Amino acid sequence: MVDVDVEVMEQKPIAMSGVRHMLDETKKNGKELNFRAEKVHVYLSEFTKLNKKEVDSLYEKIKSLNISKLRDRHIIKIIDLMPTDPESLKIIFSGEALSLKQEEINQILEAISSK
Repeated sequence: MVDVDVEVMEQKPIAMSGVRHMLDETKKNGKELNFRAEKVHVYLSEFTKLNKKEVDSLYEKIKSLNISKLRDRHIIKIIDLMPTDPESLKIIFSGEALSLKQEEINQILEAISSK
């Protein structure tokens, strides 16, 4: 096994559609994806619901709600899972110390439904 020192320069949440877009670009540039990357690409092609432009638009829409408790990673998780009802949205955050008011939940769901 090779011991490699890796330095993390930046951590930034990326939507599944964004990863799919990066893999698409890699393939367009004539580069071959390794086994794992190809498996991820197949999965994302089947299960992502939005394209990059729609993700960016929805991200801005949710961000503009100015819900101070929502971090970028929360917004990305919402976009990846696209909940359609309050219970589904609450489940997304069940493992976190984050509780949203009913009004905030309704605003998020409205933003998703009007995408």
